[in-house]
Amino acid sequence: MCTVVIDVAEPGGSRLLAVRDEDPEREWDSLGEWWPETYQGVVGIRDRRAGGAWLAADPRTRRLAVLLNRADTLDLPEDQVLTRGSLALESVAGRSPSAPLRMHGFNLLEVGPDAARVLSWDGESLTETPVPTGVHMIAHDGLDDPATARIARWLPEFRAHAAKSDDWDAEWTALLATSAALDPTDDAAIIRDNRPHGYPTQSLLYCIAAVDHAALDVRQTTLPAPGHWLHAEG
Repeated sequence: MCTVVIDVAEPGGSRLLAVRDEDPEREWDSLGEWWPETYQGVVGIRDRRAGGAWLAADPRTRRLAVLLNRADTLDLPEDQVLTRGSLALESVAGRSPSAPLRMHGFNLLEVGPDAARVLSWDGESLTETPVPTGVHMIAHDGLDDPATARIARWLPEFRAHAAKSDDWDAEWTALLATSAALDPTDDAAIIRDNRPHGYPTQSLLYCIAAVDHAALDVRQTTLPAPGHWLHAEG
């Protein structure tokens, strides 16, 4: 139940804020070059259990991808289901997924210097949604889905702080901190504790990234405790 806010500029370039929700008991590694032999130069947040990435970026090609889980109707035994951890890594290597997929549902946000899109898999079909110019949010359902409480609550706020100034990252981080005044179990919270909703996941970290033709920059900040803002640590 991760959350991403993205501002796609005209004629190109994107700025984004990505919040990762995961089971705190599932070990992970901070942003780094964890795949030097298979994905040389790629940096990402690594999941130790499966070896894949939640977020991956290739500064050389100016490609970035973020993986968000979503519900699905996949009809396969669990021992035949493949991990989704390869998706972001393959995406920044220029290999986007194609159906059919032996994976549970996902939203894969792909960002390049000229455009961004969301590839969505529900267990039956893979769809593509281009991300238009402007500020948008994506979580566990569709892009800008008004039925997702945190999108309904916070998308207007982020649109009011479009990432146009040199201090956009500080402005968005301050808005994220403001959102954390909500109880983390609130449906509208971005910094989340999803356990009351039936999932073991809590917000663990967030990344700020900028992608354009000149450069790709991505930075990670870890929350001091799962599901709580307090004073986040870079």
